[in-house]
Amino acid sequence: MAQSRPARTHVGIWIAITVVLVASLVATLWVPFYNHLTPALGGFPFFYWYQLLWVPIVAILSAVAYLLSRVARRESEPARAQAPNPGSGPGEAS
Repeated sequence: MAQSRPARTHVGIWIAITVVLVASLVATLWVPFYNHLTPALGGFPFFYWYQLLWVPIVAILSAVAYLLSRVARRESEPARAQAPNPGSGPGEAS
C-alpha cells in the first residue's frame, strides 16, 4: 500500500529568511546595541549614524529574504503542478 507524502517544504530556506529578518529587527530595535554617543562620525553621535547605516542594510536583507522566498516557491511549484486541482473539472479553465 503506497502512502502519499506531503509536498516537501523548504524548511532550511524559511529558517534562513527568518534569521535574516530577525537580525535586522534586533539590530535596529534593541537599544543597548546603539545607546552610545561615541564614536562620532562627521559630528553625528553613534546612535544616529548607526540607525542610518541600517537603512540600506535592511533594504538589502529584505531583498535577500524576498529572493529566497521566490526560490522556495519556485522549487515547490513542480510538487503543486503534479497534484490535481480539485476545483477544476474537464472543460474548465484553470
